[in-house]
Amino acid sequence: MWVQDFEGPAGQPPDPQIWTHELGGGGWGDRQLQVYTADPGNAALDGAGNLAITARRETDGTVTSARLTTRDRFAPTYGRVEARLKVPDGRGTWPAFWMLGTDIGRVGWPACGEIDVMEHVGSEPRRCHGTVHGPGYSGLAGGIGSPIDAGTDLTEDFHEYAVAWDRSGITWLLDGCEHHRLTPPDVPGPWPFDHPFYLLVNLAIGGNWPGNDTDDPDLPAVLLVDRISVEACG
Repeated sequence: MWVQDFEGPAGQPPDPQIWTHELGGGGWGDRQLQVYTADPGNAALDGAGNLAITARRETDGTVTSARLTTRDRFAPTYGRVEARLKVPDGRGTWPAFWMLGTDIGRVGWPACGEIDVMEHVGSEPRRCHGTVHGPGYSGLAGGIGSPIDAGTDLTEDFHEYAVAWDRSGITWLLDGCEHHRLTPPDVPGPWPFDHPFYLLVNLAIGGNWPGNDTDDPDLPAVLLVDRISVEACG
């Protein structure tokens, strides 16, 4: 099993041999407000066994946050991919734990495939979303997946968000309980999910997600990542 548990002193960055930062702003395709940085103020260990990804408003009014990725460092093909997270509350928050195909540089998105293990928006505190994107089914209106109503406010505690991913399909789980499954016949196009994918975890702010768009987000907001693991299936 591959595990990242984020133990270490407060202020230390996550393991630089595994995690790199994706940087920049410009809306990220759907009017998100944040600029991603490599500043420890946006992503660092909290000293209590968590990675804290913090979205904040700088003195010049810029909203900054962090997006971390294992691109070119770690990319499994299949497995149970899981993160134990405490998502932030508040207007405009949009944390995500997700995966992209390693061939993105050659074939582009969405041909590389995208697996969203978990997305959560502040306007729906009881819900999380699990989705795939591929050729012919991508974007906010086109991805194939399903939300789950957890029956509790997910911002109040840590929860385990996972997919069990193998050649037959992808199953989404919340706290160990399956909430939906997709197989190749379920999508209206190619199934680009049978090759290596790298991991991403980020905290976006605003954007075009229905009900989440705002010019006045509740900041600072913190996504806590207690553990990320990948275990072989079968």
